Amino acid sequence: MSFSSPILGQYVPGRSPVHRMDPRAKLLFVFVYMFLVFLANNSWTYGLLAGVTGMGLILSRVPLRIILRGLKPILILIAVTAFLHLWMTRGGDIWFQWGPIAVYEQGVVQAVWISCRFLLLVLTGTLLTLTTTPIDLTEGMERMLAPFTRFGVPAHELALMMSIALRFIPTLWEETEKIIKAQKARGADFESGSLIRRVKSYIPVLIPLFISAFRRADDLALAMEARGYRGGEGRTRLRKLKFKSLDVGALALLVALFAALWWLRS
Repeated sequence: MSFSSPILGQYVPGRSPVHRMDPRAKLLFVFVYMFLVFLANNSWTYGLLAGVTGMGLILSRVPLRIILRGLKPILILIAVTAFLHLWMTRGGDIWFQWGPIAVYEQGVVQAVWISCRFLLLVLTGTLLTLTTTPIDLTEGMERMLAPFTRFGVPAHELALMMSIALRFIPTLWEETEKIIKAQKARGADFESGSLIRRVKSYIPVLIPLFISAFRRADDLALAMEARGYRGGEGRTRLRKLKFKSLDVGALALLVALFAALWWLRS
């Protein structure tokens, strides 16, 4: 098993239009866009969504090699999901049959659509973290959750937890790769034997990984306490978030996308 560094949780510095957008506008756009992806049901709707995603990738000016490198682990999951739909979905004409295994027309359609949907969701989510710093992401989440504080929702704490979780994804991934290389240097075999045996061989990786994760969490808590962190009460900000014409245009595009999808669904 080869581990590639994931792009989810990483930030690529830049001055592109997507980088300059208000984090609240980007968060709102991504959340609504992920909902709109589930409205797609034909080639026209998926083509429209793919065009919007491609336009976002071009405007972000993030190097294509970084995006392709981070998609490698996701492609395996997409392939497994597509295979399950090919195998389990029934309906329409039989396109292929080998003994008890039959691939139906509806299974092929579902496999293609689900794979496209999964890919669009991953690309959109990773584009958010690639073009938004963890500080801006935390502040954007906090400002969006601020109206719910009157109902007892800890907006600052929730935003901080989500941003820390995103930030630690690449860190834990790199830690996993180091543990696997150390185990291989000691003679561990992760690639031979049956599937069950290979899954069991990763159990010695999980134990040190959990220990390392808890140690990092403890170190982070001590560092925040040593720096006088007491939550969001009374905190000030160097830079104030403000919606610009670019953000208004992005949200207007989102409304137009919703209307177009609703029309093309029929």
